[in-house]
Amino acid sequence: MPKLKTHSGAKKRFSLTKSGKVKRAHANKRHLLNGHDKDTKRKRGLRAGAYADKTNEPAIKRMIPYK
Repeated sequence: MPKLKTHSGAKKRFSLTKSGKVKRAHANKRHLLNGHDKDTKRKRGLRAGAYADKTNEPAIKRMIPYK
């Protein structure tokens, strides 16, 4: 069987933990960070990593087969 191509966008956005969960970053932390709509507490929460939903895990794992 031939080797599979890794999805370029997925390899930049997701990583797998040792237990097999899919780690991801939060959205909405690119701009408008000072004095607009996001308070400090919200920005601090966005800094922390998160896990992908279990319904999306199989699709993401297919996109990053060798990670």
